[in-house]
Amino acid sequence: MKRLGGNCVTESYVLTGVKLATMASSDTPYGLIEDGAVAVSDGKIVWAGARQELSADNYPWTQIELDGRLVTPGLIDCHTHIVFGGNRAMEFEMRLKGASYEDVARAGGGIVSTVSATRAASLEDLVQKALPRLDALIAEGATVVEVKSGYGLDLETELNMLRAARRLADLRPVTVKTTFLGAHATPGEYKGRDDDYIDTVCIPALRTAHAQGLVDAVDGFCENIAFAPAQIERVFQAAQELGLPLKLHAEQLSHQGGTALAARYGALSVDHVEYATEDDARAMAAAGSVAVILPGAYYTIRETQAPPIDHFRAHGVPMALATDCNPGSSPLTSLLLTMNMGCTLFRMTPEEALAGVTCNAANALGLNDRGRIAAGMRADLAIWDVESPAELAYRIGFNPLYSRIYEGKR
Repeated sequence: MKRLGGNCVTESYVLTGVKLATMASSDTPYGLIEDGAVAVSDGKIVWAGARQELSADNYPWTQIELDGRLVTPGLIDCHTHIVFGGNRAMEFEMRLKGASYEDVARAGGGIVSTVSATRAASLEDLVQKALPRLDALIAEGATVVEVKSGYGLDLETELNMLRAARRLADLRPVTVKTTFLGAHATPGEYKGRDDDYIDTVCIPALRTAHAQGLVDAVDGFCENIAFAPAQIERVFQAAQELGLPLKLHAEQLSHQGGTALAARYGALSVDHVEYATEDDARAMAAAGSVAVILPGAYYTIRETQAPPIDHFRAHGVPMALATDCNPGSSPLTSLLLTMNMGCTLFRMTPEEALAGVTCNAANALGLNDRGRIAAGMRADLAIWDVESPAELAYRIGFNPLYSRIYEGKR
């Protein structure tokens, strides 16, 4: 038997002696198979199940013994802002001295303070600054990372951010999904003219970015310090005309009705949702929208309103977890810590946390070939030196990743 090590790349092989958290079955917690095997060929999973059911005649390939290690789907970070210029450590100090997130934003800090640094950065600067953040996620088993624009707030910088995100996927073995977030904030030159910004900058930039093949989805920030539902709706209408799926930052600091708007438009996900109501949960369930829970932002800005996890459970709303990695409200680059935060801060279960960074995160990005271990899925896998899946959410500041497989290749 061949062991997984060094720079081994085999087109067709079988992982044996593994515990499989398939996340593909509701019959057992985690879809767990205690003594399993996975057959991989040409970047796809062609068979997964109990090792005793493996047919060597059907899969007479190199066997890689993993000595009882846990195998999960590759992790997915479905909400990040990892492309940006500068940092906001000074605002961190301000908040610790008593300023609220809203106080910082209204004083000219927050999102707008990152805009100047991002506009001043070259495309190569944006790429090089983002790579360490991406590498931190990959080192913990991430195989898919979503990256948003939204710190340019003008045509050229928004395009540069999206180009930088696309470039990251050329430089690292990871799938990058790009999201246009021009409706993130109103830049200083449009202060007090939110509608003008949406109509003359945001929507035209979206159309240009789409024409250049830079956009996979469209997002917005519907909040009392950002944009009203009617303004976001205009962006949604433009996105629908272009055939692009929708996402929304909503109900983070107050209840503005963004969740209901997103559900009405069939959004892939609604993110943050601390102030969402039970009616919002019902609307999301009917629309099939995923609730993306972002404990890093809740923790960093010292929020006290927790998202309505019980309502999401009661109405069958899938819950994803993500880092929300950004320079201000969530400078977090660890999906493992995010899982722990989801459990400790919001009482999510370890199984919900793992689903939140695998199958449900895939749904939040509209990916139907990731997030589960099953025949026909992409062979994006994470191999862990742990005894049980719960350990992934249980430990703090510890990375038990043994190996990461991306599209069948280590």
